Amino acid sequence: MQTAQPPKPHPLYDIIILGASGFTGKYVVKEALKFLNTPSSPLKTLALAGRSREKLVKTLQWAAHPSSPPNDVSVITADTTDPPSLSSLCNQTKLLLNCVGPYRIHGEPVVAACASSGCDYLDITGEPEFMEKMEAKYHEKAMETGSLIVSACGFDSIPAEMGVMFNMRQWVAPAVPNHVTAYVSLESDKRIVGNFATYESAVLGVANMDKLQQLRRSRPKKPRPVIPGPRLPKGPTIEYQEKIGLRALKLPSADAVVVRRTFVTLMENPHGLPGINESPEHIGKREAYWSSVKPAHFVVKIASKSLLGIYRILGVGVFIGLLCRFSFGRWLLLKFPSFFSFGWFRKTGPSEDEVRRASFKMWFVGYGFSDCNLASERNSKPDMEIITRVMGPEIGYVTTPISLIQCALIVLSQRENLPKGGVYTPGIVFGPDLQERLQENGISFDVVSKTALPSSAPA
Repeated sequence: MQTAQPPKPHPLYDIIILGASGFTGKYVVKEALKFLNTPSSPLKTLALAGRSREKLVKTLQWAAHPSSPPNDVSVITADTTDPPSLSSLCNQTKLLLNCVGPYRIHGEPVVAACASSGCDYLDITGEPEFMEKMEAKYHEKAMETGSLIVSACGFDSIPAEMGVMFNMRQWVAPAVPNHVTAYVSLESDKRIVGNFATYESAVLGVANMDKLQQLRRSRPKKPRPVIPGPRLPKGPTIEYQEKIGLRALKLPSADAVVVRRTFVTLMENPHGLPGINESPEHIGKREAYWSSVKPAHFVVKIASKSLLGIYRILGVGVFIGLLCRFSFGRWLLLKFPSFFSFGWFRKTGPSEDEVRRASFKMWFVGYGFSDCNLASERNSKPDMEIITRVMGPEIGYVTTPISLIQCALIVLSQRENLPKGGVYTPGIVFGPDLQERLQENGISFDVVSKTALPSSAPA
């Protein structure tokens, strides 16, 4: 006869932020404090975790400024190289927010601890290999223990997921989309400076691309959604998108990968993922939302108003692509990020003034058919175009914390309406509720145009 497992003690904290004193982590703390013990907020208890207690205390002071730091926010020392400290964190909280990157180096021990303990987990990675590896290794365990593990809850890939689904929901039956291209435009009246950890993740990701391909080949193929109409057109290397006045270059980002994974999960669960003990209201909302999402081919491009800006982006890509092949080349890229990125990335990160002045626009240009029957005709070409847009503040230190904290608040307030456990993308978990929350916190969604295309329009 098996001995009954003792019940898990009630967690001390609603959220623990791991890596809270890092470049992005401190902005996540600042965003979290806006919702700590405020009316109607589910966030009542919070702790910060990291290697240095002194740095965590300074982070709390910085994040609370000009107010005094809250007395009820705890500080806990923990390290991703110390499994017992991670297990201790998981046993003290309902939800762990992991801000320690690069995730290919530091992320797996945290996911493993959460999956083992049943603690929920969110992170802000944009590393496809890490995300797919975690799904392959920990999905079954997380389902068993009730640990909900969701990566890519920052700028990678919340605006892309919510943005493409917003576009697809504009295709009212009998209309259907065929392909959507997202054009990402980063803007500032000062210079744009990115997080070094993002740059480091990109360098390591390109250097280990063969490992990602090997992982994908080793896994069973899952059915992909059937998309009405022709295949995705290849298009030129450098495109001028006349409707939005931008030149663009295809971006090998995590966004398209995450969106495709959401569509694959949706193929297996056409009405979305059912919750543990879902309310009838949420069941209706979930089923209505997913019935309005019509999958399409999806591509992401980085955009600029000037041709010089495109050549700069292309130059950074060439540097990374060539030098990543050699260990000395990778050392050079990581040692001198400002030089090889033409000043876009530096180890010190942006100043607070540079963060305040930066913003983004993400245009979603969708092509499809006014009637789904037209898509099945031979040599059919899209006869309809829908352009939508997502806009928000600086991507790494403002939009990312907003996205992560809103996902976290959904977990805290609606846990019974969410899947019991497993490794998933944010879109399939938070889709029905997240857009409205983002709009209330500074990230806007709008329809730019709906246009009938002439029969000679390119597919």
